[in-house]
Amino acid sequence: MSDVALDLSGAKRRIVERLKRASSLTAPELAAEFGLTDTAIRQHLEALETVGLVERVVAHTPGRGRPPTHWRLADAADRLFADRHADLSVDLLESVRLALGDDALASVVRTRAERQLVEYHLELNALSDVSDRVRRLAELRSAEGYLAEVVSDHGNLELVEHHCPIRGAAQACEDLCVAELDLFRKVLGPGVSVVREQHLLHGGQRCAYRITPS
Repeated sequence: MSDVALDLSGAKRRIVERLKRASSLTAPELAAEFGLTDTAIRQHLEALETVGLVERVVAHTPGRGRPPTHWRLADAADRLFADRHADLSVDLLESVRLALGDDALASVVRTRAERQLVEYHLELNALSDVSDRVRRLAELRSAEGYLAEVVSDHGNLELVEHHCPIRGAAQACEDLCVAELDLFRKVLGPGVSVVREQHLLHGGQRCAYRITPS
């Protein structure tokens, strides 16, 4: 979604909020609610459609005639509304620590890492070349929001994660970072050295891992 979409005029913002409360509405229905002309509403809707915030839905109705076009919010519009998933993650980690202790929290982190290891193995096991495995790992991490890439440096590989989608949780529980490093070492195999050279939580601009085949 374009950054322009985040700078909404009053009318466009009200349209987005109204569609959030409805499964879908037609342009005439919106025009009647807001006291605007059909043309004005359609211009707003088409501008919102251009930046990926709304989408058209053709309602199939019995009988002859052109079916009405309904409008609904696109998935990208969720970014415009408050999202407290990060806060919830931190609260849950702190609650586990307070209620059950550090050992229980460490067990939760290990369980998460074990599940990730199974998922990663399914994707990487068919790849025998280390560079192919690292690149596939970067693709998996990018799909999870880490904006990962592989950089080749004098025969060595560096897995670079430019973003951390769980940064708040990692700050509350650094065992997540410890488990991440251990996860990479396990999934890439015993013949591969993995060393974290940059760490976002320890002053680095990103997390970066030097990967060297033995």
